[in-house]
Amino acid sequence: MISALMPNYNRADLAFERGEGAWLYTVDGRRFLDFGSGIATSSVGHNNPHLVGAITQQAQRVMHVSNLYRVPQAELLAQRLVANSFADSAFFCNSGAEANEGMIKMIRRAQAKSGHPERTRIICFNGAFHGRTLATLSATGNPKYLDGFGPRVEGFDHVPLNNMNAVRDAIGAETAGIMIEPVQGESGIHVATPRFMRELRAVCDEFGLFLGVDEVQCGMGRTGRLFAYEWSDITPDILSTAKGIAGGFPMGAVLTTETIARHMTPGSHGTTFGGSPLACAAANAVLDILLAPGFLEGVRARAAQLDAGIDQLCATYPDVFASRRGLGLLIGLKCKADVALVQNAAIHEGMLSVTAGDNVLRMLPPLTVTEADCANALSMLDRAAQRVRAHVAAARPENVA
Repeated sequence: MISALMPNYNRADLAFERGEGAWLYTVDGRRFLDFGSGIATSSVGHNNPHLVGAITQQAQRVMHVSNLYRVPQAELLAQRLVANSFADSAFFCNSGAEANEGMIKMIRRAQAKSGHPERTRIICFNGAFHGRTLATLSATGNPKYLDGFGPRVEGFDHVPLNNMNAVRDAIGAETAGIMIEPVQGESGIHVATPRFMRELRAVCDEFGLFLGVDEVQCGMGRTGRLFAYEWSDITPDILSTAKGIAGGFPMGAVLTTETIARHMTPGSHGTTFGGSPLACAAANAVLDILLAPGFLEGVRARAAQLDAGIDQLCATYPDVFASRRGLGLLIGLKCKADVALVQNAAIHEGMLSVTAGDNVLRMLPPLTVTEADCANALSMLDRAAQRVRAHVAAARPENVA
């Protein structure tokens, strides 16, 4: 059968018909432990009763009205996000790329309206991933993603992560702000150190720049706190988030302070679908779960369980696994063996994961993952490592007929 879908995805030959918690079930009856979560998006698991109930109830009332009118669900969601973050206000959109586009525009506009129209450039970091639009691809800077799409969008300067000297060297008269992922996911799970985050805050204050944090992947409880910047005890000026914010329903958000928000006057930015009653009902349901007493402590407990188990696997299979990276339930397993081989072996054992750069296996279980689920995952990785060892041994020249 020839698919009518464009060939821009390299899809695994798996089709899922239903899910329950951290588990997915294929149309042919197989069961998989989902440690990919739709790339950190199914944050409260599959078929979560509270989320499904909220979406069903709202869909039966009204799904979309546009931002020509008040949206009470969006007003409530904004109030809750503001109350639990540094921000004074929120803008809702549909995806992480849109949220980052909005963040870039807001940083530039706030500088221009504050008397610095020349400040349009934003410092970004090698290894970042900010989205697939032309501007966010240019902010990402990866030549592979830019290939064939024409000239880069101007205005982005790239420096190494956790290198303050390079940041200072990159600051010029046209610099408007700095945009950073506290945990880089796509390039191999690289964590910005708390000291570096604090130094970025200080240098932004020194030069009158805005500090933007991209928490599209690492936000909304993924690291064991509602937002990853909290681990550094800093206050950013603006933040983007998406993926897990609505538990699988498409949504993104930009949170910012009044210093920036006051310049976003009517007509300065907009979206047709963003902040719909249905999307915001889903996000409010997710927040109900994330903000429940003890929930984020539970995320940290499951992360600690997985961290200890993965460290033991690295010690047991040093020829397969090199080291563990990450923060909370955004986990990277640096592999010695080819990561595609490791991922495929894990699938054979019943576990789904996502690859990342630098030969890293990325694991992003639902934040509702149980202790038993995590024990299952570690057992599956153990068996996958044995499978990889056997494959590598069989492929050695002396074993090939």
